[in-house]
Amino acid sequence: MAVTLQQIAKEAGVSRGTVDRALNNRGRINAEVADRIRKIADEMGYQPNRAGRALAMSKRSITIGVVIQAADTPFMEKVIEGAEDARAEVERMGADVMIRKIDDFDAGMAVEAMHELRAAGCNGIAVVPVDDERLKETVDEFAGENIPVITFNSDIEGSGRLCFVGQDTFQSGRVAAGLMADILPGGGKVLVISGYPTSYGHKNRTKGFLQEFGLLREDVGILDVQYDFDDDRMAEMITQGMLKEYEDLTGIYLAASGVHGVCKALEEQGMEGKVKVISNDLTSQNVRYLEEGKIRFLIGQDGYRQGYEPVMILFEKIFDGKEPEKEFAYTEIVIKTKYNLVC
Repeated sequence: MAVTLQQIAKEAGVSRGTVDRALNNRGRINAEVADRIRKIADEMGYQPNRAGRALAMSKRSITIGVVIQAADTPFMEKVIEGAEDARAEVERMGADVMIRKIDDFDAGMAVEAMHELRAAGCNGIAVVPVDDERLKETVDEFAGENIPVITFNSDIEGSGRLCFVGQDTFQSGRVAAGLMADILPGGGKVLVISGYPTSYGHKNRTKGFLQEFGLLREDVGILDVQYDFDDDRMAEMITQGMLKEYEDLTGIYLAASGVHGVCKALEEQGMEGKVKVISNDLTSQNVRYLEEGKIRFLIGQDGYRQGYEPVMILFEKIFDGKEPEKEFAYTEIVIKTKYNLVC
């Protein structure tokens, strides 16, 4: 993959916008910082205008479609930010990007959005999918028409998608299980609250957690998995019910959203700190709960990269015919406690 503004930003320790201003002489920026960024870009082999000039000469139209499900959740804010930045970058090179947002996980709406994007002339599509046969068939149909599809954040196993960008969610679940096993006392019960039963990522995290925790802590009972459909109120009701039914509940793992609801229920029942909570995603709300000690661990997955990379990979595939470097472009699994947060 050609060097991108985001890669330069990471190397320089600045924002992508600062890199953009330095390389394109836009806006106000410290001269020394701009010179350093340009030097780093040269060392990395960045070619700012190559694709734009060639694309303008070729008269070739490139339009990329992006379908983001669960767009209304706090985590997806970072994913959307990454997709928007990638859109700005490829649009400066002559391409177009069309982003469609779906508030919940809805396979029918995702399929409909993909067909609309194809009708609008999209040459490639990135989609946050769910485990649904109609969606899998649509991905295969598009691939058969030489319209590459990339899945991100969640995957569709056995489909004709080009590649996947996101966290190794099964391994993430195993990581959470290892952490939970280390902090729980002997005996008691642990509860897993997942999001959507049709979400590949939610299912994989849950599967990884259950498998690993069962091996590590045979002395702790594992309750039946509950689903909150990424809804805080549902998570609160589930937690309230389990606290009443199981007085020896000592741990809760959230494989998806719902932290606010869980923490609210624990606070109301005077069980904060007594029930250990592990969850995912470094959203502002989750980080606050981590700082306050209401959550013991958060597992991050780099949402920005999940939104940014699919657009860039599709652009290079359509423009240059360049294949992705890997079938699975896994983002880092980051473990955060209140002691290693970087403000």
